[in-house]
Amino acid sequence: MKYVLVDRGDNIVDRVELTSDIGLGGARTFFVGRKQIESEKFDQIWKVMTEMDYNRNKERKNKYEEFGSWLDIEKS
Repeated sequence: MKYVLVDRGDNIVDRVELTSDIGLGGARTFFVGRKQIESEKFDQIWKVMTEMDYNRNKERKNKYEEFGSWLDIEKS
């Protein structure tokens, strides 16, 4: 499965393909080791997700931007 390292601006900064039995936790451990940083600081800077989830989230964001904020319900 492909995993991506995403910065707070939702940009992919690294990616890796690992066996499917590793899981998201294993991918996170891999990236923490690659960055050689403490777990707490890692979580403040990056997030790890599957490439499939990243693409799905990106599609949703693009659809929201396409339709604009007129879909928001105004509060009275």
